[in-house]
Amino acid sequence: MKFKKIALGLLAVVAVAATAGWFSLDKETRGLLATLPTNRDLLFWTEPQRDAAFRALDRLPILARSRGVPAGGAASPLPPGEPLALPLDVPAYMAGQRSAALLIVQDGKLRLERYGLGFDRDGRWTSFSVAKSVTSLMVGAALREGFIKSMDDKVSQYIPEMRGSAYDDVSVRQLLTMTSGVRWNEDYADPASDVARFNNHKPEEGVDALVSYMRRLPRAAPPGTRWNYSTGETNLVGILIHRATGKTLSAYLSEKIWVPAGMEQQATWILSKTGEEISGCCIQAASRDFARIGLLMLNGARVNGQDLVPAGWLAEATTQRADIGRPGRGYGYLWWTYADGSYAARGIFGQGIFIDPARRLVIVSNADWGGGARDPQASEAREAFYRAVQKAVDASAARSSTQ
Repeated sequence: MKFKKIALGLLAVVAVAATAGWFSLDKETRGLLATLPTNRDLLFWTEPQRDAAFRALDRLPILARSRGVPAGGAASPLPPGEPLALPLDVPAYMAGQRSAALLIVQDGKLRLERYGLGFDRDGRWTSFSVAKSVTSLMVGAALREGFIKSMDDKVSQYIPEMRGSAYDDVSVRQLLTMTSGVRWNEDYADPASDVARFNNHKPEEGVDALVSYMRRLPRAAPPGTRWNYSTGETNLVGILIHRATGKTLSAYLSEKIWVPAGMEQQATWILSKTGEEISGCCIQAASRDFARIGLLMLNGARVNGQDLVPAGWLAEATTQRADIGRPGRGYGYLWWTYADGSYAARGIFGQGIFIDPARRLVIVSNADWGGGARDPQASEAREAFYRAVQKAVDASAARSSTQ
Protein backbone atom coordinates (compact mmCIF):
# COMPACT_ATOMS: atom_id res chain seq x y z
CA MET A 1 0.00 0.00 0.00
CA LYS A 2 1.24 3.46 -0.77
CA PHE A 3 1.76 4.57 2.84
CA LYS A 4 3.27 1.35 4.17
CA LYS A 5 6.88 2.56 4.06
CA ILE A 6 5.96 5.49 6.28
CA ALA A 7 4.05 3.25 8.67
CA LEU A 8 6.94 0.80 8.97
CA GLY A 9 9.89 3.15 9.27
CA LEU A 10 9.00 6.81 9.61
CA LEU A 11 11.60 7.76 12.20
CA ALA A 12 14.41 6.05 10.35
CA VAL A 13 13.43 7.83 7.16
CA VAL A 14 13.23 11.21 8.86
CA ALA A 15 16.69 10.67 10.32
CA VAL A 16 18.27 10.29 6.90
CA ALA A 17 16.12 12.79 5.04
CA ALA A 18 18.75 15.52 5.18
CA THR A 19 21.52 13.22 3.96
CA ALA A 20 22.35 11.34 0.79
CA GLY A 21 19.99 8.59 2.01
CA TRP A 22 17.09 10.83 1.01
CA PHE A 23 17.92 10.26 -2.65
CA SER A 24 17.71 6.48 -2.26
CA LEU A 25 14.00 6.76 -1.44
CA ASP A 26 11.45 6.30 -4.19
CA LYS A 27 9.70 9.39 -5.51
CA GLU A 28 6.33 8.45 -3.99
CA THR A 29 7.73 8.04 -0.46
CA ARG A 30 9.63 11.34 -0.69
CA GLY A 31 6.41 13.04 -1.75
CA LEU A 32 4.50 11.58 1.19
CA LEU A 33 7.19 12.62 3.66
CA ALA A 34 6.95 16.13 2.29
CA THR A 35 3.22 15.98 3.07
CA LEU A 36 3.68 15.19 6.77
CA PRO A 37 2.90 18.11 9.11
CA THR A 38 5.73 20.04 10.70
CA ASN A 39 3.73 21.69 13.50
CA ARG A 40 1.84 20.37 16.53
CA ASP A 41 -1.49 22.07 15.74
CA LEU A 42 -3.24 18.88 14.68
CA LEU A 43 -6.69 20.50 14.47
CA PHE A 44 -5.43 22.80 11.73
CA TRP A 45 -3.49 20.36 9.55
CA THR A 46 -4.50 20.09 5.91
CA GLU A 47 -6.37 17.05 4.62
CA PRO A 48 -3.27 15.54 2.91
CA GLN A 49 -1.27 16.10 6.10
CA ARG A 50 -3.93 14.29 8.15
CA ASP A 51 -4.10 11.42 5.65
CA ALA A 52 -0.36 10.90 6.03
CA ALA A 53 -0.15 11.50 9.77
CA PHE A 54 -3.15 9.66 11.23
CA ARG A 55 -1.54 6.29 10.41
CA ALA A 56 1.79 7.32 11.94
CA LEU A 57 0.97 9.75 14.73
CA ASP A 58 3.18 7.91 17.22
CA ARG A 59 6.16 8.30 14.90
CA LEU A 60 5.92 12.01 14.12
CA PRO A 61 8.99 13.78 15.53
CA ILE A 62 6.94 16.96 16.09
CA LEU A 63 4.73 15.24 18.69
CA ALA A 64 5.58 14.04 22.15
CA ARG A 65 6.88 10.55 22.72
CA SER A 66 4.60 7.52 22.78
CA ARG A 67 4.56 4.43 24.96
CA GLY A 68 3.90 0.90 23.77
CA VAL A 69 0.90 -1.19 24.85
CA PRO A 70 2.12 -4.78 24.47
CA ALA A 71 -0.22 -7.47 23.18
CA GLY A 72 -0.08 -11.06 24.39
CA GLY A 73 0.48 -14.26 22.46
CA ALA A 74 -2.16 -15.61 20.12
CA ALA A 75 -4.81 -13.14 18.98
CA SER A 76 -8.44 -13.89 19.76
CA PRO A 77 -10.13 -15.12 16.58
CA LEU A 78 -12.21 -12.96 14.27
CA PRO A 79 -13.60 -15.64 11.97
CA PRO A 80 -15.27 -14.62 8.74
CA GLY A 81 -19.04 -14.71 8.63
CA GLU A 82 -21.60 -14.55 5.87
CA PRO A 83 -21.18 -11.22 4.03
CA LEU A 84 -23.87 -8.83 5.21
CA ALA A 85 -26.24 -7.66 2.47
CA LEU A 86 -26.46 -3.90 2.97
CA PRO A 87 -29.10 -1.74 1.24
CA LEU A 88 -26.56 0.87 0.21
CA ASP A 89 -23.46 1.45 -1.89
CA VAL A 90 -20.62 0.71 0.55
CA PRO A 91 -17.80 2.12 -1.65
CA ALA A 92 -19.78 5.34 -2.10
CA TYR A 93 -20.41 5.55 1.65
CA MET A 94 -16.71 5.02 2.38
CA ALA A 95 -15.74 7.67 -0.17
CA GLY A 96 -18.10 10.16 1.47
CA GLN A 97 -16.65 9.35 4.90
CA ARG A 98 -13.08 9.30 3.57
CA SER A 99 -12.83 5.95 5.32
CA ALA A 100 -9.53 4.32 6.19
CA ALA A 101 -11.28 1.26 7.63
CA LEU A 102 -14.82 -0.07 8.00
CA LEU A 103 -15.50 -3.31 9.87
CA ILE A 104 -18.75 -5.00 10.85
CA VAL A 105 -18.58 -7.82 13.40
CA GLN A 106 -21.83 -9.56 14.23
CA ASP A 107 -22.25 -12.47 16.62
CA GLY A 108 -18.47 -12.74 16.81
CA LYS A 109 -17.97 -13.05 13.06
CA LEU A 110 -16.43 -10.55 10.65
CA ARG A 111 -19.19 -9.80 8.14
CA LEU A 112 -17.55 -6.83 6.41
CA GLU A 113 -13.95 -5.58 6.33
CA ARG A 114 -12.85 -2.90 3.91
CA TYR A 115 -10.05 -0.33 3.83
CA GLY A 116 -9.36 2.95 2.06
CA LEU A 117 -6.93 5.89 1.86
CA GLY A 118 -4.12 3.42 1.21
CA PHE A 119 -4.56 1.92 4.69
CA ASP A 120 -4.84 -1.82 5.47
CA ARG A 121 -5.38 -4.29 8.32
CA ASP A 122 -1.69 -4.31 9.26
CA GLY A 123 -1.56 -0.57 9.98
CA ARG A 124 -2.42 1.35 13.14
CA TRP A 125 -4.76 4.34 12.96
CA THR A 126 -5.14 6.89 15.73
CA SER A 127 -8.25 6.69 17.91
CA PHE A 128 -8.67 10.31 18.94
CA SER A 129 -11.50 10.38 21.53
CA VAL A 130 -12.28 6.68 21.18
CA ALA A 131 -9.52 6.56 23.81
CA LYS A 132 -11.92 8.23 26.26
CA SER A 133 -14.17 5.18 26.31
CA VAL A 134 -11.17 2.87 26.74
CA THR A 135 -10.10 5.06 29.67
CA SER A 136 -13.57 4.62 31.17
CA LEU A 137 -13.11 0.84 31.10
CA MET A 138 -9.81 1.27 32.93
CA VAL A 139 -11.57 3.23 35.67
CA GLY A 140 -13.92 0.26 36.08
CA ALA A 141 -10.92 -2.05 36.37
CA ALA A 142 -9.30 0.20 39.00
CA LEU A 143 -12.57 0.23 40.96
CA ARG A 144 -12.81 -3.55 40.94
CA GLU A 145 -9.21 -3.85 42.17
CA GLY A 146 -9.79 -1.28 44.91
CA PHE A 147 -7.31 1.27 43.58
CA ILE A 148 -10.23 3.70 43.27
CA LYS A 149 -12.48 3.33 46.31
CA SER A 150 -15.67 4.95 45.04
CA MET A 151 -17.10 6.78 42.06
CA ASP A 152 -18.10 9.48 44.55
CA ASP A 153 -14.55 10.12 45.76
CA LYS A 154 -13.31 13.62 45.06
CA VAL A 155 -10.71 14.18 42.36
CA SER A 156 -8.39 15.90 44.84
CA GLN A 157 -8.18 12.68 46.89
CA TYR A 158 -6.12 11.20 44.06
CA ILE A 159 -4.59 14.36 42.58
CA PRO A 160 -3.70 16.55 45.60
CA GLU A 161 -2.50 19.39 43.32
CA MET A 162 -6.16 20.03 42.47
CA ARG A 163 -6.96 21.09 46.04
CA GLY A 164 -8.16 24.66 46.13
CA SER A 165 -9.15 24.57 42.45
CA ALA A 166 -12.61 24.33 40.90
CA TYR A 167 -12.10 20.55 40.88
CA ASP A 168 -11.90 20.31 44.68
CA ASP A 169 -15.63 19.47 44.89
CA VAL A 170 -15.81 17.35 41.73
CA SER A 171 -16.23 13.57 42.00
CA VAL A 172 -14.82 10.79 39.86
CA ARG A 173 -18.37 10.13 38.64
CA GLN A 174 -18.78 13.75 37.54
CA LEU A 175 -15.49 13.62 35.63
CA LEU A 176 -16.67 10.50 33.78
CA THR A 177 -20.04 12.06 32.91
CA MET A 178 -18.47 15.44 32.03
CA THR A 179 -20.69 17.23 34.54
CA SER A 180 -17.98 18.87 36.63
CA GLY A 181 -19.35 22.37 35.99
CA VAL A 182 -15.81 23.65 35.34
CA ARG A 183 -15.51 25.98 32.34
CA TRP A 184 -14.00 24.43 29.22
CA ASN A 185 -14.18 25.34 25.52
CA GLU A 186 -14.01 22.36 23.11
CA ASP A 187 -14.40 24.38 19.88
CA TYR A 188 -12.08 22.62 17.42
CA ALA A 189 -12.25 25.50 14.94
CA ASP A 190 -11.11 28.13 17.48
CA PRO A 191 -7.32 28.41 17.97
CA ALA A 192 -8.00 30.19 21.29
CA SER A 193 -10.18 27.37 22.70
CA ASP A 194 -9.01 25.27 25.64
CA VAL A 195 -8.82 22.13 23.51
CA ALA A 196 -6.51 23.92 21.05
CA ARG A 197 -4.32 25.53 23.71
CA PHE A 198 -3.87 23.10 26.58
CA ASN A 199 -1.31 20.82 24.89
CA ASN A 200 0.94 23.84 24.30
CA HIS A 201 0.63 25.13 27.86
CA LYS A 202 3.91 25.74 29.66
CA PRO A 203 3.50 24.01 33.03
CA GLU A 204 4.56 25.30 36.39
CA GLU A 205 7.83 23.89 37.66
CA GLY A 206 7.38 20.35 38.95
CA VAL A 207 3.68 20.16 38.03
CA ASP A 208 2.16 17.92 35.36
CA ALA A 209 1.33 19.98 32.27
CA LEU A 210 -2.35 19.08 32.26
CA VAL A 211 -2.81 19.54 36.00
CA SER A 212 -1.10 22.92 35.70
CA TYR A 213 -3.61 23.99 33.04
CA MET A 214 -6.76 22.46 34.50
CA ARG A 215 -6.39 23.74 38.04
CA ARG A 216 -6.52 27.32 36.75
CA LEU A 217 -9.95 26.91 35.14
CA PRO A 218 -12.91 28.72 36.76
CA ARG A 219 -16.25 27.22 37.75
CA ALA A 220 -19.17 27.81 35.36
CA ALA A 221 -21.92 25.79 37.11
CA PRO A 222 -22.39 23.71 40.28
CA PRO A 223 -20.96 20.17 40.01
CA GLY A 224 -23.40 17.65 38.55
CA THR A 225 -25.81 20.20 37.07
CA ARG A 226 -24.58 20.68 33.50
CA TRP A 227 -23.02 18.48 30.81
CA ASN A 228 -20.10 20.01 28.90
CA TYR A 229 -17.81 17.98 26.67
CA SER A 230 -14.21 18.29 27.86
CA THR A 231 -11.16 16.46 26.55
CA GLY A 232 -9.13 18.06 29.33
CA GLU A 233 -11.22 16.33 31.97
CA THR A 234 -10.72 12.92 30.39
CA ASN A 235 -6.99 13.56 30.42
CA LEU A 236 -7.40 14.31 34.13
CA VAL A 237 -9.10 10.91 34.54
CA GLY A 238 -5.97 9.32 33.09
CA ILE A 239 -3.75 11.04 35.63
CA LEU A 240 -6.15 9.90 38.36
CA ILE A 241 -5.83 6.27 37.20
CA HIS A 242 -2.05 6.56 37.13
CA ARG A 243 -1.93 8.02 40.65
CA ALA A 244 -4.40 5.44 42.00
CA THR A 245 -2.79 2.35 40.45
CA GLY A 246 0.83 3.44 40.48
CA LYS A 247 1.08 2.17 36.89
CA THR A 248 1.36 3.95 33.58
CA LEU A 249 -1.85 3.90 31.56
CA SER A 250 -0.10 1.95 28.82
CA ALA A 251 1.00 -0.75 31.26
CA TYR A 252 -2.43 -0.91 32.88
CA LEU A 253 -4.19 -1.05 29.49
CA SER A 254 -1.92 -3.90 28.43
CA GLU A 255 -2.44 -5.79 31.69
CA LYS A 256 -6.21 -5.40 31.97
CA ILE A 257 -7.38 -5.26 28.33
CA TRP A 258 -4.81 -5.70 25.57
CA VAL A 259 -3.37 -9.03 26.72
CA PRO A 260 -6.50 -10.68 28.22
CA ALA A 261 -8.74 -9.66 25.30
CA GLY A 262 -6.29 -11.15 22.78
CA MET A 263 -5.30 -8.12 20.73
CA GLU A 264 -3.20 -9.07 17.71
CA GLN A 265 -0.92 -6.02 17.59
CA GLN A 266 0.91 -3.85 20.05
CA ALA A 267 -0.75 -0.45 20.34
CA THR A 268 0.89 2.84 21.29
CA TRP A 269 -0.32 5.79 23.34
CA ILE A 270 0.85 9.37 22.76
CA LEU A 271 2.42 11.07 25.80
CA SER A 272 2.14 14.63 27.02
CA LYS A 273 5.15 16.90 27.46
CA THR A 274 5.48 15.66 31.03
CA GLY A 275 5.33 11.98 30.10
CA GLU A 276 1.69 11.12 30.87
CA GLU A 277 -0.52 9.29 28.38
CA ILE A 278 -3.03 11.71 26.86
CA SER A 279 -5.99 9.65 27.99
CA GLY A 280 -8.60 11.70 26.15
CA CYS A 281 -6.93 10.89 22.86
CA CYS A 282 -4.53 9.07 20.67
CA ILE A 283 -4.27 5.33 21.11
CA GLN A 284 -2.81 3.97 17.86
CA ALA A 285 -4.18 0.49 17.15
CA ALA A 286 -5.12 -1.92 14.38
CA SER A 287 -8.74 -1.67 13.24
CA ARG A 288 -9.34 -5.31 14.14
CA ASP A 289 -8.19 -4.58 17.68
CA PHE A 290 -10.67 -1.73 17.93
CA ALA A 291 -13.27 -4.37 16.97
CA ARG A 292 -12.01 -6.59 19.79
CA ILE A 293 -12.66 -3.74 22.24
CA GLY A 294 -16.26 -3.83 21.06
CA LEU A 295 -16.41 -7.60 21.51
CA LEU A 296 -15.02 -7.25 25.02
CA MET A 297 -17.85 -4.85 25.81
CA LEU A 298 -20.44 -7.23 24.30
CA ASN A 299 -19.07 -9.96 26.57
CA GLY A 300 -19.75 -7.81 29.63
CA ALA A 301 -16.07 -6.89 30.09
CA ARG A 302 -15.48 -10.50 31.08
CA VAL A 303 -12.43 -12.47 29.86
CA ASN A 304 -11.75 -16.14 30.57
CA GLY A 305 -14.37 -16.16 33.28
CA GLN A 306 -12.91 -13.11 35.02
CA ASP A 307 -14.79 -9.84 35.45
CA LEU A 308 -12.81 -6.74 34.52
CA VAL A 309 -15.20 -4.29 36.22
CA PRO A 310 -17.53 -4.41 39.27
CA ALA A 311 -20.95 -6.03 38.93
CA GLY A 312 -23.46 -3.60 37.44
CA TRP A 313 -20.85 -0.98 36.59
CA LEU A 314 -20.80 -1.65 32.85
CA ALA A 315 -24.56 -1.15 32.60
CA GLU A 316 -24.16 2.21 34.36
CA ALA A 317 -21.28 3.19 32.09
CA THR A 318 -23.15 2.51 28.85
CA THR A 319 -26.57 3.98 29.64
CA GLN A 320 -27.48 7.65 29.93
CA ARG A 321 -26.05 9.39 33.00
CA ALA A 322 -26.15 12.92 31.55
CA ASP A 323 -28.57 14.73 29.26
CA ILE A 324 -26.76 16.14 26.22
CA GLY A 325 -29.81 17.93 24.85
CA ARG A 326 -30.51 15.53 21.96
CA PRO A 327 -33.63 13.31 22.00
CA GLY A 328 -32.76 9.64 22.17
CA ARG A 329 -29.07 10.36 22.85
CA GLY A 330 -27.14 10.72 26.07
CA TYR A 331 -23.79 10.30 27.78
CA GLY A 332 -22.67 7.59 30.17
CA TYR A 333 -19.23 7.13 31.68
CA LEU A 334 -17.30 8.46 28.65
CA TRP A 335 -19.58 6.48 26.31
CA TRP A 336 -22.21 7.99 23.98
CA THR A 337 -25.59 6.31 24.51
CA TYR A 338 -28.75 5.64 22.48
CA ALA A 339 -32.30 5.06 23.69
CA ASP A 340 -32.38 1.57 22.13
CA GLY A 341 -29.55 0.33 24.37
CA SER A 342 -26.77 0.79 21.84
CA TYR A 343 -23.73 2.88 22.71
CA ALA A 344 -20.59 4.17 21.02
CA ALA A 345 -17.06 5.47 21.35
CA ARG A 346 -16.40 8.44 19.07
CA GLY A 347 -13.36 10.40 17.97
CA ILE A 348 -12.97 13.46 15.80
CA PHE A 349 -12.48 13.10 12.04
CA GLY A 350 -14.64 9.95 11.95
CA GLN A 351 -13.21 7.40 14.38
CA GLY A 352 -15.75 5.19 16.13
CA ILE A 353 -16.81 1.93 17.74
CA PHE A 354 -20.58 1.36 17.66
CA ILE A 355 -21.89 -1.43 19.91
CA ASP A 356 -25.41 -2.87 19.80
CA PRO A 357 -25.84 -5.57 22.48
CA ALA A 358 -29.28 -6.63 21.27
CA ARG A 359 -27.89 -7.60 17.86
CA ARG A 360 -24.43 -8.68 19.09
CA LEU A 361 -23.12 -6.06 16.69
CA VAL A 362 -19.88 -4.03 16.52
CA ILE A 363 -19.10 -1.46 13.81
CA VAL A 364 -15.61 0.05 13.62
CA SER A 365 -14.90 3.22 11.65
CA ASN A 366 -11.54 4.85 10.99
CA ALA A 367 -11.55 7.90 8.74
CA ASP A 368 -10.33 11.39 7.93
CA TRP A 369 -13.51 13.37 7.44
CA GLY A 370 -13.14 16.01 4.77
CA GLY A 371 -15.47 18.49 6.45
CA GLY A 372 -13.43 18.97 9.60
CA ALA A 373 -13.09 17.47 13.05
CA ARG A 374 -16.80 17.07 13.71
CA ASP A 375 -18.24 17.33 10.14
CA PRO A 376 -22.03 17.28 10.85
CA GLN A 377 -22.88 15.91 7.41
CA ALA A 378 -20.44 12.99 7.67
CA SER A 379 -21.57 12.35 11.25
CA GLU A 380 -25.22 12.10 10.25
CA ALA A 381 -24.31 9.84 7.32
CA ARG A 382 -22.54 7.53 9.74
CA GLU A 383 -25.58 7.46 12.03
CA ALA A 384 -27.71 6.52 9.02
CA PHE A 385 -25.19 3.78 8.20
CA TYR A 386 -25.52 2.37 11.72
CA ARG A 387 -29.29 2.21 11.32
CA ALA A 388 -28.95 0.56 7.90
CA VAL A 389 -26.65 -2.09 9.33
CA GLN A 390 -29.07 -2.79 12.18
CA LYS A 391 -31.88 -3.31 9.66
CA ALA A 392 -29.66 -5.56 7.55
CA VAL A 393 -28.78 -7.69 10.59
CA ASP A 394 -32.50 -8.01 11.43
CA ALA A 395 -33.29 -9.00 7.85
CA SER A 396 -30.47 -11.55 7.86
CA ALA A 397 -31.73 -13.05 11.12
CA ALA A 398 -35.28 -13.23 9.73
CA ARG A 399 -34.09 -15.08 6.63
CA SER A 400 -32.11 -17.53 8.72
CA SER A 401 -35.12 -18.29 10.95
CA THR A 402 -37.25 -19.27 7.96
CA GLN A 403 -34.71 -21.60 6.37
